[in-house]
Amino acid sequence: MAYVIGGMFESMGSNVEYVPIDNQAAFEAVRAGDLTLVHEVWQSTMQNAYYKAMETGGLIDAGTHDLETFEEMGFPNWVLDQGLCPGLPNWEALKDCSANFATPDSGGKGRWLEGPQTWHGDVMPNRLKGLGLDGKWTVKFAGAASALWAELKAAKAEGRGTVIFNWTPNFTDADGFVFIEFPEYSDGCRLADGGDGKCGSPKGWLKKAVNADFPKTHPKAAKMFKKLSFSAGDIGQMAALVDIDGLTQEDAGKKWLADHKDVWEPFTK
Repeated sequence: MAYVIGGMFESMGSNVEYVPIDNQAAFEAVRAGDLTLVHEVWQSTMQNAYYKAMETGGLIDAGTHDLETFEEMGFPNWVLDQGLCPGLPNWEALKDCSANFATPDSGGKGRWLEGPQTWHGDVMPNRLKGLGLDGKWTVKFAGAASALWAELKAAKAEGRGTVIFNWTPNFTDADGFVFIEFPEYSDGCRLADGGDGKCGSPKGWLKKAVNADFPKTHPKAAKMFKKLSFSAGDIGQMAALVDIDGLTQEDAGKKWLADHKDVWEPFTK
């Protein structure tokens, strides 16, 4: 999506530089003026750093994408089709089917494959304990997001179940993926916030943010960026070009722009 938005700026005559940075550090960098903007702020994992930078000064809200985000443990549709855990997506079904999700590294337990531990810390291990499932299930952490998609392919080829961390919008929206229904999230329900850790994840917004000087230094680009609002389908298509079709991030951005002028060109007018 960064390359898509950058291409939109370039079509309007702007020069663009792409700077890799940790998503939590990005907000301070935008606030300080080292970066100009952040194009996807996930409420569930980034809002604290986002609000802190905004309160300190130098970062301003640039609007919200037209979608609802969700990040949670879940499974591909074929887990249901093959009857590997009757009763899913209700979390209580996990009490009786862990053997169908065991892997060589899980010690005989069913395995949850989480994202890298830097993403959520011990939220998922704490949830297993809170729900009383840690005797039958264990959490393993992926080294990178690509390991999650590799696990989807491997599990299907081996005919075993898999529970992985995933999110929407993502390319899996088109392939068919179901999120597990855990006890509803509420403020303070997680162990780190004083709760019992049993709760699932919150749904949230996907915002944009810019350096406070951006509307003054680049008024046309800032106006376009504020109007810009992608749907879950738009972002899922972008992700699929990389995660399914194997394009580089840059080539995926170029292809999406070429194929969807009807979506993005109105924002640049």
